[in-house]
Amino acid sequence: MATVLLVRHGRTTANATGLLAGRTTGVILDDLGRDQAARTGDRIAAVPVVGVVSSPLERCAETARAIVDRQQVAPSSSVEPDLTECDYGQWQGRRLSDLATEHLWPIVQSQPSAVVFPGGESMAGMQARSVAAIRRHDAAVEAEHGPEAVWVAVSHGDVIKSILADALGMHLDVFQRLEVGPASVSAVSYGASRPRVWATNTDAGDLSWLSHDIRSGDAPVGGGAGKAGTDSPTPRIIT
Repeated sequence: MATVLLVRHGRTTANATGLLAGRTTGVILDDLGRDQAARTGDRIAAVPVVGVVSSPLERCAETARAIVDRQQVAPSSSVEPDLTECDYGQWQGRRLSDLATEHLWPIVQSQPSAVVFPGGESMAGMQARSVAAIRRHDAAVEAEHGPEAVWVAVSHGDVIKSILADALGMHLDVFQRLEVGPASVSAVSYGASRPRVWATNTDAGDLSWLSHDIRSGDAPVGGGAGKAGTDSPTPRIIT
């Protein structure tokens, strides 16, 4: 089973000022976001990845370049429209502090499966198209490169949270329990019987174990022996 590293883009000026950028063009990484992307690229450099797939928006493309540029052998890179940001419709470009006063806000927090953004898409639709894209790319990677292959998908916070919720078997209505910070790395393997979530929302720590510790699709009874083959600290996992 191949393994996908789900990477959120680094911080943008919109993130820092509390604006919901959505699909607005021209939103790029700020200085901190570029540093975050570089550190994430350095972390992933310990793992030979076979491909990097990105949302078409600039902030994800910048983050993807930071990952590709740090690989010893340049992986293939491509753009996947179905990994783009949620279409927030009339919410796009507004301040989060103002949106928090809207009648739809508490529904976004507690029942996202029922949310359709005014003039935009539903959160359920966002999850359906992003999960389908990840599973489609993952199957293609494994068919071409084998079950030990590792690849990267660079996308957005809500999109990645929805993909992780699917992999964890969580209903979309509880996906707000997950946190996905800027430039964080999460890891999922899709096996024949079930997905396995190796890590979520990591922003520090060694990732070289991904090169040799991903094996069978079966879960070890009793929890197994853990990661082996590296003396570096294990990744910090935040859920």
